[in-house]
Amino acid sequence: MSRFSESLLVLALAGLSLSAQAFDTYKGLGRPATAAELKAWDIDVRPDFKGLPKGSGSVDLGSEVFEARCASCHGSFGESNEVFTPLVGGTTREDIKTGHVKSLVDGSAPQRSTLMKVATISTLFDYIQRAMPWTEPKSLKPDEVYGILAYLLNLAEVVPADFVLSDQNMAEVQKLMPNRNGMTTEHGMWPGKGMGNGGKPDVKGVACMRNCKTQVQLVSSLPDYAADAHGNLAEQNREVGPARGKVTGNREAGKAAESISENARVQQLAQSTGCMACHGVNARIVGPGYNEVLARYKGQADAETKLAQKVKAGGAGVWGSVPMPPHPQLSDADATALVKWILSGAPAK
Repeated sequence: MSRFSESLLVLALAGLSLSAQAFDTYKGLGRPATAAELKAWDIDVRPDFKGLPKGSGSVDLGSEVFEARCASCHGSFGESNEVFTPLVGGTTREDIKTGHVKSLVDGSAPQRSTLMKVATISTLFDYIQRAMPWTEPKSLKPDEVYGILAYLLNLAEVVPADFVLSDQNMAEVQKLMPNRNGMTTEHGMWPGKGMGNGGKPDVKGVACMRNCKTQVQLVSSLPDYAADAHGNLAEQNREVGPARGKVTGNREAGKAAESISENARVQQLAQSTGCMACHGVNARIVGPGYNEVLARYKGQADAETKLAQKVKAGGAGVWGSVPMPPHPQLSDADATALVKWILSGAPAK
């Protein structure tokens, strides 16, 4: 049983008495989590390989899955830096022997890749299984994850082209990771005696009892003229949780939508839905600039309908290999308003 599963089990057992009281007081309200439900959440893989699912995947399988599900963001050979930094590159056969990536020390690689930095193979498996693909996390089967990882390791010349990675041989492959000896435990956050400052935490939290701060001030190292280069950061954060981005730009916070012009309302909509994080007004960021969209579709009779559908459904291929995720939460009216705003040339005004 993994640490995550143990935690869930403790919480479930601790809640049994409370749930029993709830059943007595509020008939039919809630129920304890079943073993199957707990198991569905217990997918973490630890550095000691506990939690690793049964399965296997070949380099060939990984090549097929990677091309279909991963290459749009990471490039066919994991070397793309258009959206994300490269996954592969910067390691040598000598690094595989020593377990230390030399280019991390001498700076000879133009850019750091994932295989240069990561020390444990289980970390890669765990992240791919939980978070990839970006637009469909947890949609990959265990065998596909094994295959993708085998493919990446083959690209880094860690395993041969006919290799099949599995839960049975992953511990052996760990001994070949280029940066396996590059992780240090000589710091206070790492538990245990004789490490760093003796295992004592290098941070200290003291509960505030009086004269406490009532508001956290968010700061930015960007100069004022560049702070809103990607729109209002405060509007691009999730609406839940404690973290909030700094308010950037000159728009007054909290201004009622009905008291401003339609163009200003749609501009706020573009910022709050994250559009401005990927599309600049006069320049490409991840996706095309609004000026490019206007130039391509100006005068096309069906452009408004076509683009509104694409905003909601997402798509790829028109502006390159980087996909635009779908936005089903947008109403048809808001999607149409965004497209009209772009095609009118209003963003550049």
